[in-house]
Amino acid sequence: MNSDLVIDVSGVTKKFGDKTVVNGIDLQVRQGEIYGFLGPNGSGKTTFIRMLCGLLNPDAGWGTCLGYDVRTRQADIKKHVGYMTQKFSFYEDLNIRENLDFVARLYAVPDRRAAVDRSLERLGLRERGRQLAGELSGGWKQRLALAACLIHTPRLLLLDEPTAGVDPKARRDFWDEIHRLSADGLTVLISTHYMDEAERCHRIAYLAYGNLLTRGTVAEVVAAANLSTWEITGPDLPELADRLRGLPGVDEVVAFGNTLHISSRDAARAGQSLAPLDTGVHRRRPITPGLEDVFISLMNSSRDNFK
Repeated sequence: MNSDLVIDVSGVTKKFGDKTVVNGIDLQVRQGEIYGFLGPNGSGKTTFIRMLCGLLNPDAGWGTCLGYDVRTRQADIKKHVGYMTQKFSFYEDLNIRENLDFVARLYAVPDRRAAVDRSLERLGLRERGRQLAGELSGGWKQRLALAACLIHTPRLLLLDEPTAGVDPKARRDFWDEIHRLSADGLTVLISTHYMDEAERCHRIAYLAYGNLLTRGTVAEVVAAANLSTWEITGPDLPELADRLRGLPGVDEVVAFGNTLHISSRDAARAGQSLAPLDTGVHRRRPITPGLEDVFISLMNSSRDNFK
């Protein structure tokens, strides 16, 4: 076993009834790495994270998390993982300090008062320690949740869409803290829908309906998609988009601000279909596809396993 791997699993599968929601996933995450987990709602991200931290048993597959077997050592895994769920799950009628003290009790953290003080200081919560959790805005609730995840000094953070519903500055502050933690050697697996957040990860994986479709660095994922993309400018773009959809070689037509992005896996055929634009009022130019182009393409080519 590679001792540098904090997560090392293969063939992990989970079914609910006759539906396979995680289908034979392999994943390796190194110590100190920020690994982004992306995919549409219902893709299996949360289920996979819950299997990693010992809240669900895999139906098939094997591997380790923090060196512990994911099927037989769940209790040991839980002691060393910080798990931040999508939903705020703290006591709203307790203040910030009381919530952190409660979590510290659950983990039997030694010298709880000092541990709570350190958590408040690190996340900028010291001045708000007596404020009720129910009175906090989304960004401050997020800070409280992260402080609670860190209070027992975990070796791995599992973050399930932690920035949903918070403002851009709070998201940026959150990611600055995640990178500081990573630099200190903490490993982070984070699920997100935001492309700018995906680009701040060291590596990413994309799931769709239980299947792992691609993984690697951002550059590797974009290159592996083998997409050709053009930017179209000009008048009446909604009407133009309707005309372009379904043309030979045109796989995706997506509005991006005041432009259209046209993507294709067959550049020659798409080029022929788009050639008439060059003699009209519209302009096209080839561009490097971005993550959003790639993920829209992947999602649209995937089959929903609940249909």
